[in-house]
Amino acid sequence: MIDHISLNVADYERAKAFYAQALAPLGFSLAMEVTAEMTGSFDGAGLGVDGKPFFWLMGTGRQTPIQHIAFGAESRALVDAFYEAALAAGGTDNGAPGLRLHYHPNYYGAFVLDPEGHNIEAVCHAPE
Repeated sequence: MIDHISLNVADYERAKAFYAQALAPLGFSLAMEVTAEMTGSFDGAGLGVDGKPFFWLMGTGRQTPIQHIAFGAESRALVDAFYEAALAAGGTDNGAPGLRLHYHPNYYGAFVLDPEGHNIEAVCHAPE
């Protein structure tokens, strides 16, 4: 089981604002922040659900290569809500919400490029 994961970002404040807005429909919020004074070199923001930070943004510079991160959603409506929130937060369409039958019959996903070009997805595997 993965406990947490981090993504390096060049524009820490912009990334923090984007992910807070884009992931809010999935129940995420900013759970914790660490400062450069605390870490010795960078600011970090931990987003998560129910106060447990497990998706971290690290202001250490642009991550290369570009990453793909998929977040699970409990319903197709939440996938749709993620997509709309991510676009409103400054993301770029990379695949509107819909079935991706090449994965399996109930794979319902949406893809957005974050402000630094990472492919961020919300996916629901449950039947309609």
